[in-house]
Amino acid sequence: MMAKLAEAAGFRALYLSGGSLGWLKCVTEATLSLTEMIDAGIDIRAECKLPLILDAAGGWGDPMHLHRTIKLAECAGFSAIEIEDVVLPKRAHHHIGQDHVVPQEFMEAKIREAVAARTDPNFVIIARTDSVKTHGIDEALKRAAGFRSAGADVIFVWTRSGADMRAVGERLGAGGPLMVFADRDGTGAMQVPLAELGQLGYRIIGVPILPLLSMHRALRQTYAALAANELDPAFGPSGAEGELKSVFSTVDLEGLLAVERRTVEAEP
Repeated sequence: MMAKLAEAAGFRALYLSGGSLGWLKCVTEATLSLTEMIDAGIDIRAECKLPLILDAAGGWGDPMHLHRTIKLAECAGFSAIEIEDVVLPKRAHHHIGQDHVVPQEFMEAKIREAVAARTDPNFVIIARTDSVKTHGIDEALKRAAGFRSAGADVIFVWTRSGADMRAVGERLGAGGPLMVFADRDGTGAMQVPLAELGQLGYRIIGVPILPLLSMHRALRQTYAALAANELDPAFGPSGAEGELKSVFSTVDLEGLLAVERRTVEAEP
C-alpha cells in the first residue's frame, strides 16, 4: 500500500527500508533475514513496477555470501541494492547513533563480489559508509572513493550535516551519482536544498522512516480513541467511509470486480 501511495504521489523510485520493516515487525533491521526482505520486495513488485532499491544492510554476510544476496535481489525484481560497511550481525545500537564499521579493504572486497555476482548490467550497486559519526568526514570520503574504485555505481555517505553533504558532492559528485537520506522530518527540512543537491551530483534522496512514523501516529491515535469510546481524531463523524473509498481506489478494487463481472458474476 505504501508503494502504491508513493507512486500515486509522483515518486519515480522506491526504497525498501530495513529500518522501517524492522519497526513494523516490532524488532529491528538487525534481526531481519535476507528472505524476509526479498519476500517484501516480491509483494511490492507484484503491485508496483517502480524501480525498487533493497536496503541490504551489510549484505547478510562476507564477500562469498554477497553472491546469493545479489542473485535473490535480481530474481525478486529489485533494480538496486544498498550495501553498508557495518559489522555483521548488525547491532541495535545503530539506531542510537553508535555505528560499528568494518575495515575499508573488507568492504571493497564485498563490493567487488557484488559486482561480479550480478547478471543484469543495469542492476545498480549502491555502496554506503556509516563512518562519519565514528571516524569523521575525511575518513568517510576516503572510504567512499575506495568503494567507487571497487566498482560501486552509486556512493552513499550517511550524514545529515549540510557541510558534509557539500563536501561529499564537491569531492565525489563529478565521478558519479550520489545518494543521501533526507532529514528525519522529510526533504523540506534538509540543510541543503534539493536543487543544490542535484547540482552536487545527488540523484537519490531516500526518506526511509517518515511514512512509517506517520502510520504509527495514526494507528496510535485510532486505538486510543477506540479504547476511550471516542471518534477518531483524523476522521470525525462519517469520515472513515470516504477513506475506505480511497483504499478501494489504491488497491484497484474496481479492477477486481470487473474480472468477476465478466466471469463468475456474469449473467447466465
